[in-house]
Amino acid sequence: MSMAQRIQDAWNQQASWLIVLRPLSWLYRFGFCLNQALYTLGLKKVYKAPIPVMVIGNITVGGSGKTPLLIELVKYLQRHGVRVGVISRGYGGQGPFPAIVEQHATPSKVGDEPCLIVQSTQVPMAVGPNRQASIELLLKTAQLDLVISDDGLQHWALARQIEWIVLDQNRGLGNEKLLPEGYLREPKSRLQNSTVIQHTKNADSKLNMHLGLGDPYLLNSDLQADWFDPNQYFNAVVGIGFPQRFYQTLKGLGVHHFQAHEFPDHHDYEILDLMFDSDDAIITTEKDAVKFKQLLEQHPEFNTAIWVVPVKAVLSSDCYDLLKQQLQQVGIQFS
Repeated sequence: MSMAQRIQDAWNQQASWLIVLRPLSWLYRFGFCLNQALYTLGLKKVYKAPIPVMVIGNITVGGSGKTPLLIELVKYLQRHGVRVGVISRGYGGQGPFPAIVEQHATPSKVGDEPCLIVQSTQVPMAVGPNRQASIELLLKTAQLDLVISDDGLQHWALARQIEWIVLDQNRGLGNEKLLPEGYLREPKSRLQNSTVIQHTKNADSKLNMHLGLGDPYLLNSDLQADWFDPNQYFNAVVGIGFPQRFYQTLKGLGVHHFQAHEFPDHHDYEILDLMFDSDDAIITTEKDAVKFKQLLEQHPEFNTAIWVVPVKAVLSSDCYDLLKQQLQQVGIQFS
């Protein structure tokens, strides 16, 4: 197990030994506050795009449900005539950057989440570490009313008019410590200055979401497999920030017999990662599946069934009402 995975596990368990990392957390806090101050004082340049920018992010390391939320918002805006585009860091992609994410782009070039977003929505999207360059490239290729930044909450070089922070209530804020003693990217006081969307079915806020389950589908559809049987045994392959959420999803489907195979978030899979001692079918997330699809094209001899569990963000009506109000405040009208 890698050190990164050990620390991830310690965060999830709130292990007591994390206190030895506190001096590093103090150093992280100092660097974070200094960088923020430099932008606030105008000593570092802030880019303001010619159209409104909305940032969807989180203050924790690891998955929060941000990508399903973004996909749902993009579809909602498209239905209401808002010309929306998306930018992302393209984490895990090799570039070159900035790059437009085409429908058949590969995760190795642009990252797994951008591939999933574009395949799900056909939204105009650009990726790269330089958000300004991504926006400028995007605006050269599409007429847009709004840009949504996938993550980038701590990217102070990008001015934004709207911020939504997704807070997974299952994980909460852990030990409420900054990296690396805890998994907070920013102090919890940051939640007071942005729109917070609670990710849970039992929310105490009107602004909330949860993940609804779709019907599992077979990724390698050329195989002659039976219908999905939740009572069979599976190899559960997952490479997301908070794999426990996927296991909860499986139990919600009635899948109780599985062997968990966890990989780091944004893992660069090889075909050997999908080969196990048993012949049980594989079950995985849509985010992982975009990488598996590329592997199947490279290895047509692979004949183990891979089932994919789709999820959809289900938002409270207050979320949509607030979004409409916030966009109207920056001059964007719904059709």
